[in-house]
Amino acid sequence: MRISKWSQGVAEYAAELREFLEEEHLEPTLKNMLNGADNWKQYSYGGSALIYNEDIAERLATPSEYESRISKRYGLNDYANANETWLDVQARALHQASLLVLEKAKQLTEV
Repeated sequence: MRISKWSQGVAEYAAELREFLEEEHLEPTLKNMLNGADNWKQYSYGGSALIYNEDIAERLATPSEYESRISKRYGLNDYANANETWLDVQARALHQASLLVLEKAKQLTEV
């Protein structure tokens, strides 16, 4: 079974969050993962994750989605879809990634 590009990207964010927690010797909690931000949107817009549209799109969009959002004249559009910027999309992916980290931590404590 093939894993979607979105799921791969979320897993990559989850790995980065786990790595941060381990490096800082922090417990896997939402507060620790947010690292001072109030929410994932603030985290994303505050530069705590990827900051360039191209990098976010490369991580989360399929190659055809990526290509369809590129303007030949201006590069990658600011909006990933009708309602979200790429930073918004990243915030959504980070939220899902944090849930993976918390679920994994819960499983480890139940053993």
